[in-house]
Amino acid sequence: MNTNKLNEISRRGFLASTAKTCFGLTIGGSAASFFQQQAQGADIHPSVLAAGGGKAKSVIYLFMSGGMTHVDTFDHKPKAGSDFVGDVKAINTNVDGIQLGHCLPLVAKQMDKIAIIRSMNSTQGAHAEGRYFMRTGYTKRSSITHPTPGSWAKHLSDTSSTDLPDFITVSCSGDHPGAGFLPSKYAPLPIGDPDAGLQNSTRNNTSEKDFKHQLELRHELDCDFDAKFLNTQKQLRNYNDSFDAAVKLMKSEDLEAFDLSKEKPAIHKLYGEDRFSKGTLLARRLVERGVKFVEVELGGFDWHERNFESMESKIPILDQALSALLKDLEIKGLLDSTLVVLGTEFGRTPRIASSAGRGHFPKAFSCLMAGGGIKGGQTYGETDKTGSKIISNKVTATDFNATIGHALGVPHDKVIYSASKRPFRMGGREGKPITQIFS
Repeated sequence: MNTNKLNEISRRGFLASTAKTCFGLTIGGSAASFFQQQAQGADIHPSVLAAGGGKAKSVIYLFMSGGMTHVDTFDHKPKAGSDFVGDVKAINTNVDGIQLGHCLPLVAKQMDKIAIIRSMNSTQGAHAEGRYFMRTGYTKRSSITHPTPGSWAKHLSDTSSTDLPDFITVSCSGDHPGAGFLPSKYAPLPIGDPDAGLQNSTRNNTSEKDFKHQLELRHELDCDFDAKFLNTQKQLRNYNDSFDAAVKLMKSEDLEAFDLSKEKPAIHKLYGEDRFSKGTLLARRLVERGVKFVEVELGGFDWHERNFESMESKIPILDQALSALLKDLEIKGLLDSTLVVLGTEFGRTPRIASSAGRGHFPKAFSCLMAGGGIKGGQTYGETDKTGSKIISNKVTATDFNATIGHALGVPHDKVIYSASKRPFRMGGREGKPITQIFS
C-alpha cells in the first residue's frame, strides 16, 4: 500500500469511499447511521409509578401529517348544524356515550382501549412549524434544533438490551427534527419503504474471514488518527459510534424484524396494503423485539378543498391500521407495555369553507393514546358544541410530550443542556403529564 498516497487524503474519506466494496455496507446509509445503543440510566421514581406512569417499555407514535380533521374523526359534533357537520355521520363505539365520525368503524370497536384527548391546542398554524412544535414541544428556531420524544427517551432511559436501534422512523418526512442538539447516537434510524426492509445491512459476498480482516485493517489504519483526535472531534466520535453499531447490527439475528414477508398473509390482510399499514405492522415487529420508540407517518391530511371526498379515502387507511395494531398488540400480550400514540400538527376549521374544505386550525384538535398504562374508554378535555373552542382541560404539545415521557417512566422534566449551555426538557419548558388518563 502506498503510504504517501494515503497521507494525501483523509483516512475518513478513504474508509467512506471503500466501505461498500470492502465491508459490504454503505457508510451514511440507513444501515450505518445512528445505531449506538448507549444511554444514561434512569430509575423510575415512585411518584411516577403511583401516578400510573412507567408501565410502557416501548412507544409506537403514529403521526398524521397535514393536520387531521378533528370534527370529522375523534371529536364529531352531530348537532352542530350543516355548516359544520357536512356529510359526516356519527357512529357509536363499544363505550357508551362516546361517538366517532363514520369513517372509523374499526377503531370504534377498540374504543375501550383508547383515551381520546379532545382539548389539544397549538400556537403554530403552519405545517412545518406545527409538526415541529408537536414533535418537540418547542417553537421552531433557526439557531437550534430540539430533540423529538424518541431521542429524549433513548437519552434518558436505560441501555437497550437489543442489537436494534432504540429509535426508528418509518416513512417520515425529511424535516423530522430527529435528535436535535443531542449527539447523533440518539438520532433515529430512518426507514423509507417498510416493505423494502433495512437496506445495506448485509455483507453481500464478503466472507466472515474477509470481513474480520477488513475490520482489523480499519482499526490498524485508524489507531494513530483516533489517538490524536478522538477526544476532541465530535464528528469523529459520532462516525465511530455509527460504524461500530452498524457492524454489530449486521451480525444480529434481530435483522429479521425488518422482513415483513415473515408475517402470515392473514396479518397483512388485517393491517392493509397501504405503505402506512405496512409501516404500522413493521412498528409492531420492532417493539416486539425490544425497540423503544418507532414513529410512523401518514401524510396527506391538508384538505382545503373537497374535505369529505378526501376523508372517505384517507381515514379508512388509518382506521384499519390503528385498529389492527391495537388488536395485534393485545393478542401478543404487548399492549400493556406499548404506548400507542396518535398525533397531528393541528386540526381543521370546524366551519366548512365554500370549497367544501377545512382550513388550518391550531386552536382545538384531537390526539389519542392507548396501552402502556393508559386507561381506555375515556375522553379527556372538551370543546364547545362546534369543536371550535376548548372549554376544559387544555393540553399543549409540551404536555403531550411530557405524557409520553411519563408513560415510559423517564425523567421528562430533567434539564439537559445544549452545546450553547441552554437548558431544555423533554416536556418543554412547562410541560406536565396528563396523569388523569392513566390507570
